[in-house]
Order: sequence, then structure tokens, then C-alpha cells
Amino acid sequence: MERHTGQPRDGELGLRERKKRRTRQRIADEATLLILDRGFENVTVAEVAAAAEVSTMTVFNHFPRKEDLFLDRVPEGIEAVTRAVEDRRPDETPLAALRRNVLAFLDERHPFGAVGESFPRFWQVVLDSPALRSRAREALGELEDALAAAFARAAGEDPAAPGTDARLTAALTVAAYRTAYVTTARRQLAGTGADEAAVGHRALVHQAFDALERAVNRPRPAEAASAPPAP
Repeated sequence: MERHTGQPRDGELGLRERKKRRTRQRIADEATLLILDRGFENVTVAEVAAAAEVSTMTVFNHFPRKEDLFLDRVPEGIEAVTRAVEDRRPDETPLAALRRNVLAFLDERHPFGAVGESFPRFWQVVLDSPALRSRAREALGELEDALAAAFARAAGEDPAAPGTDARLTAALTVAAYRTAYVTTARRQLAGTGADEAAVGHRALVHQAFDALERAVNRPRPAEAASAPPAP
């Protein structure tokens, strides 16, 4: 699957960084093949290292936790989502930028886009592994923290200490999209094809973000009380 990360391409990086990225990718690819074939708990880090022709220490230098060998694209997805808010168009709200971003994930068949021919097999491995399920839940928390910081920056607040509004918006955003994502994942696990699932997921994304926009932009009680009566 082609990767669309928004990060500098290999040609824009120094030789050392290019080699580092390629080594990381080779390790992740070998780990994924082994884990898909045998299950997460039945594959050791030493076996991944041998398959990738690197040392065990090198594996841990790139992936401090075994779970991240299989969920290796979580940092990429979080970075892309955060950057969507920070690099949004001048006339675009943070939520509008995020909507556009997750629809791009869908079009690219990125793992964060929830639709792909090979995804059900991947998800089944995660579902079968308590360790991977736990790591996936942690990743949602990391995504929420990153979004809270991005929303704070967008509002001119301190990203190191996001205010209540930024944190609440981030929590609602993650919850809304998780609902859409899980719904689509379950449909594909039940046998729905990727093309059909993509149509349904697009509608779910719009539904989720429409609800978010209403919730985030709803006047607070004090604001509603001071607003002039509708004509």
C-alpha cells in the first residue's frame, strides 16, 4: 500500500535518515507478515529481527514495544491528523480540515480510513490479541492528546496545557470517528466488500462530523440567554 504521510520524501532526506526509515519499514513489513501468519503472541521479537536481518537491539531502537511492530502506522496517522488542523486552509475550521483529512484517508485506503481489502484480516489479528487491543486503546488516547494540543494551538492557547474546550472537542472528535470506524470495520469483518463499505463509510464520516459541528458550535447557556430573540 502506498504511504501518504505528508512527511518529506526519501529524496528530500539525508542518507542516514533514508536508511533509518527503510530499516524501520523493513522491520515492520517482516513483523506484519509473521504476525498475520501466526498471530501476535506466537511471534517473538528475535524472529522478527532475524527475518529483517537486523539485531534485536535494532528492532527495539525503532519499536520500543512489540505491539508497535504491528501497529506501526499509528504515529503516522496521528501526525497526519494533527497536521491537518495546523495546516488548514485560511477559511477552514479545524473540524472542516479534519473532515477533509479523514475523507482523504478513505480515498487513499489508508489504515485510518477504515476501508481496505486486506484490513479485515489485520483487524482479526488485533481482536484476537489482548495486548494489541490494549495498545489500540492507548493509541486512541494518544490521538486525543495530540488533537487537544492542535485545537489549543488553533485557538491561540498553550498546547502544553489545553483548555477545557480543546480537550472536550478532541474527546468528542475521537469518539465520533471511532464510532464510524468501528461500524465500518464490523461491516467488512461480516463480509461487506471494500467498495460497498467505502460508500457507507463516507456517509458515516459526514454524519459524524455534522454532529460534531453542531455540538461544538452550539451556543453555551449564557450565550443563548444573551442572544437576541429570533425574528
